[in-house]
Amino acid sequence: MVLLRFAPSPTGPLHLGGLRMALYNHLYARKHGGKWILRIEVTDATRFVPGSVEGIRQALDWAGLEYDYGPGKDSRYAPYYQSERRDLYRSYANKLVETRQAYRCFCSQDKLASIRERLARLGSNNTYDKTCLHLTEEEVARKVKAGEKFTIRLDDSTHPTRPPTHDLVFGHVKDAHSSLATDPILLKSDLHPTYHLASVVDDHEMGITHVLRGEEWLPSLTLHLDLYAHLGLKPPEFAHIPILLNPDGTKMSKRNGDVQVVDYIRRGWEPVALLNWLALAGWGARHEPSQPPPTTPKEEPQPRVSGSHNTPSPKLIQEAPDSTRVMTFQELMKEFDLDAVTQRSSSLDPGKLEYINKHHLMRQWESAEGLRELAERVHGLVKGRFPDSQYTTVENVMHAIRILERRLVTIKDVPDLAPYLFEEPDLSTDEAKKMFKRVERDSEQILESASTIVRSLVDTGKWEDTSVVELVRMFHEERDRLGMKMYLVALRWALTGMKDGPAVGDIMKVIGPERTLRRLQRQA
Repeated sequence: MVLLRFAPSPTGPLHLGGLRMALYNHLYARKHGGKWILRIEVTDATRFVPGSVEGIRQALDWAGLEYDYGPGKDSRYAPYYQSERRDLYRSYANKLVETRQAYRCFCSQDKLASIRERLARLGSNNTYDKTCLHLTEEEVARKVKAGEKFTIRLDDSTHPTRPPTHDLVFGHVKDAHSSLATDPILLKSDLHPTYHLASVVDDHEMGITHVLRGEEWLPSLTLHLDLYAHLGLKPPEFAHIPILLNPDGTKMSKRNGDVQVVDYIRRGWEPVALLNWLALAGWGARHEPSQPPPTTPKEEPQPRVSGSHNTPSPKLIQEAPDSTRVMTFQELMKEFDLDAVTQRSSSLDPGKLEYINKHHLMRQWESAEGLRELAERVHGLVKGRFPDSQYTTVENVMHAIRILERRLVTIKDVPDLAPYLFEEPDLSTDEAKKMFKRVERDSEQILESASTIVRSLVDTGKWEDTSVVELVRMFHEERDRLGMKMYLVALRWALTGMKDGPAVGDIMKVIGPERTLRRLQRQA
């Protein structure tokens, strides 16, 4: 069974990059009939933020990304917190020590700093001189018995046979041993594992078949594959996803910008729209499917070069969706393919999210059931905003959504864009005063004229049967008859006190003839 894992660190609220990574894991697992695990990775207890795990789970639940195993779910692969798996990491580290592929290092931080400075002066790229590798067993035993603190380092002079480094997104990956620290630390002096050891051990113990994670871990792939080889374990397949950038090209950060998922929840974005937006940010490649390299042990890994694989048949070349294509969750799952993921970092364009969200809303309110569901979602917000209004029923909110249409960016915009549908317009605002200055000279005559038209339709029983188009046509004819260009502006001022909004005919139909006449006659 295909089994993946999403492994965030509990260092704060889930951010957009994390949500996209969870989404990609979810899409890949579901498309291939597999499952995925939520695993909490915290190798540094000082960075743990209370409440962050609950926040991560709530964000995933809001987005509809239901994990199969993890906190609060099936316990088959538990425990799901690294802090509860320390004995397991130590046993793996000790196994490497016993097989002489790793060793205990007793060097203090001051000594390590001195060693690095000396090696740098000598022009060496090494970061450690392997001092403790040459300790005898008796010396090691004596130091351990004396209670001296130690780390456990991997001996990088041992080179177990393994296939070349390969990634499902980047293809052949250049060997990165030269960029790694000399004899990387696996177990720290406080007996906590480094990410490298914990990640490898957890993925093996949980039976992970595919690892989808951020591109920032690509330089560590060489070390992780080495660890699998040292331990005699079969590694999963890896896919490193390029990072998301701010619109200005800078790296997204929890400390900089509006990147927390909870902010998007509060703003009222549709979950499927946010996932749609995130999925297509970076899903813009058109390249050959990535194929594993030959597994000849002596072959050196080579960087991926265009044309380095045999040309596939045209049907295998992935055509990525347009970056603003409106897609349902089922469409995302059906079309998602790692071979269509770009190898470049992608910036998030807020304008695209607005476009996608609007169109998801439009799809939903096309049906009566969808429109009612939207109205029920925003009903509490409307009632809270206008607690004394008798016009905040679900049905009235449905009417408001219908006439606001494309003006809505999120469903929570309803009370801001059309407060006049739920209470009397505020004509004391600066916006209303500026409008009045434009129509002041003719306002009384215009409003009296419009009142006459509305009253006539009501008295003759024609109001209900008169369409919005026909009603607006009557006002246009009256404008032309009176020769007053500001006719409709004056109506909008009296009805709403706002310069922008739906057609005045739509507004009148929603608030009804009685409220319409009251506003027109009060201002006349």
